[in-house]
Order: sequence, then C-alpha cells, then structure tokens
Amino acid sequence: MSTLCGAFVRTSQMGAESCVHTINANVDLGYRDDSLETVKQNRDEYDMPLKILSYEELYGWTMDAIVKQIGRKNNCTFCGVFRRQALDRGVMMLDVDCLATGHNADDIAETVLMNILRGDIARLQRCTAIVTNVDKTSCNSFNCLIFDDSQASEGTIPRCKPLKYTYEKEIVMYAYFKKLTYFSTECVFAPNAYRGHARAFLKDLEKIRPTSIIDIIHSGEQLSVHEGVRLAVRGKCPRCGFLTSQPVCKACTLLEGLNRGLPRLGISKSSLATRAKEDQDRTANRTVLAKDF
Repeated sequence: MSTLCGAFVRTSQMGAESCVHTINANVDLGYRDDSLETVKQNRDEYDMPLKILSYEELYGWTMDAIVKQIGRKNNCTFCGVFRRQALDRGVMMLDVDCLATGHNADDIAETVLMNILRGDIARLQRCTAIVTNVDKTSCNSFNCLIFDDSQASEGTIPRCKPLKYTYEKEIVMYAYFKKLTYFSTECVFAPNAYRGHARAFLKDLEKIRPTSIIDIIHSGEQLSVHEGVRLAVRGKCPRCGFLTSQPVCKACTLLEGLNRGLPRLGISKSSLATRAKEDQDRTANRTVLAKDF
C-alpha cells in the first residue's frame, strides 16, 4: 500500500519535493530484507530520496530481540508503538510538511472495530480522520473535509491518508495492472496480532454486506463524543518530547520495561505495571544496602 501511496504522491505532485521514508523493524527470516529491496527499487523508479531507520538505531532493540523477551502474544504492541513514533522521528529528521501513509479503507474499518472492542473513545473519535495533527486553519491547505485537530500541537507534522476510501483489493489490482514493484508478504509475527480478529470479522461481514467496509468508515466519521465526557489531554512526553496523553509516552514506557528486564511493564494494567516497577526498585535497593554492609 505504501508503494501505491508513494507513486500517487509522486505523480499527483509533479514538481513538488517528496521523499520515501521507511522503518526497518529488523525482523529475521528475510522478511524485511525483501521489503527493503522493494523500497529501494521504488526509490529508483520514482526518483525520490529514501530514508531508512531501524528500531535498533532508534531504540537499541531489534524486533527479534523484543520477541525473545515478550513472546509472540504481545509483540505487535511493541512494533506498532515503536513504528508510529519512528515515523514521527523520521519526518522531523527530514523536515517535511506532511506525512502521507498507505492506510486503505480496510485498514481504517478494522481500526474502527478495534477501538469499539477496546472501548477506546479517544482513538475512535479521530481514527477516521483523513488528516490528523493539523488545526482547522492549516487544514484548508489540504482541501480536506474530515480532519482531526485534537492532536494539533506546536511542532507536530500533519499526517494524511490519500487511500482512505480505496479498498485493499482495488489497490492490489491497480498495482498489478500498472506493473508496480511492491511487496505483499505478511510479517512473520503478524498472525497473532489483535487486528487479525477484526480483519477476519470484517471479511465475514463483507460477504454478507459488500458495502460493510465503507459503511463502517462512514459510521466512524459520524461518531461524536458528548461534551460531558472527559478525554485525556495530550501533551509532550518529558523524556522524548513526542505527543502523549500519559505522564510518559507508551514508547518510553515499553522501552524502559525492555531495558529493565520487565518487558510486560508497558502492556500490563497500570496498577500491575506500577507494582512490578516498585517491586524491582525495592529489590534493587535491598541489593545496594546488602553491598554497603
């Protein structure tokens, strides 16, 4: 999907400066190696600069090393959080005006279902926005009707989803017809992802009602939060400086858990995570006192 997004941006903005930015999660078994080769071919075909960042470079951990620590049940939580922040880090390095992602209609409908199942009101409110991290004034330059300004903050880069209303199967057919160079193999760690349940349900629903995907997106666009509902205030993480609605952002919390030997710190319930952290601190203090004596 990112291949088509890059081709679309390049061909629709002739003369405008654009670049390709990809994240290497450092997954073994040749998965990322093949996809990176595809991205490099796209760079050459579309004559666009390429910036490759890796989890190891940004966080000091490869995805394989994370899976060894956490197992295959919650590994997608780490990858998703790190990848989203890595995109923000990358666009800040490149000093760009907007980040275009390859999310399609299937992706957005799945996200709506996931946020409903999780009861995540804040994300449910903004997940269908075609442009995020942008205020109403700036949004006029993007000619967008559906946007989200709840994340707008000084220094943030707007994100847009040009393929929001395009079905995944349409993208695949277009790429095949146009003979675009793309990579379609699923990540080796993806089968256990929570998103897979939403995807399976959505496909079953689509068999019964072919318009289900677009219907769900339109429903998500019409959802609104009552004025009396209190939502978390988004600010900047004191450690990394990126957006968060928590005292410390999810990426920093997950990274701290990995570095301290508590990989479940960031994915456990907050009370359990806090208790685990306090237990480790007490153990460390006892060790120090024992050495002093």
